Amino acid sequence: MKIYDITQELFTCAVYPGDPSPERKVELSIKDGAVCNLTAFKMCAHNGTHVDAPYHYIDDGKTIDQVDMKRFIGYAFVTSHEGDLTAEDANNILKKANKASTDADCDCNKRILVKGNATVTEGAAQVFAENNIMLFGNESQTVGPLDAPMAVHLIMLGAEIVLLEGIRLGQVKEGVYLLNAAPINLGGADGAPCRAVLIEF
Repeated sequence: MKIYDITQELFTCAVYPGDPSPERKVELSIKDGAVCNLTAFKMCAHNGTHVDAPYHYIDDGKTIDQVDMKRFIGYAFVTSHEGDLTAEDANNILKKANKASTDADCDCNKRILVKGNATVTEGAAQVFAENNIMLFGNESQTVGPLDAPMAVHLIMLGAEIVLLEGIRLGQVKEGVYLLNAAPINLGGADGAPCRAVLIEF
């Protein structure tokens, strides 16, 4: 069994423009005579590797603690793409994922992870929504265009697709993996950080 950690280190992570950066504070230090080392930190729910809940863009949408855990944990299909990801690209990805799902006898076609500098278009978002995928992950800090992410988020979160943003897939080849991207249980929150891992089987 091989485990790939696809999570960014928090205090050096990429931050979406305008979001606050994570801050670390040493509360206690053994070197300074304390009984233990103790760290406090402050962060945005969307720093680094994180998941978006529908409530992020939909005011009556589910908060992160209300989303079914099976969306974050299960088989996933990893593929690669550079640039705008169109409706045609999304359909081609799903064709590959469906074949992999049949070959591996699993539901990896319900969780799609895209390696590379990909930007989901509204057309692609609609394809993923119509195909009832449960989770979509990418390496960018947002799934849509960096300067105008709202429309893509509304389509995908409106279909209750969990968005796993800010993953790192550099060492991961295309194929089927077991994904665990369980978020921290932040009651009432619009998103949460997670420690995302892929297991090769």
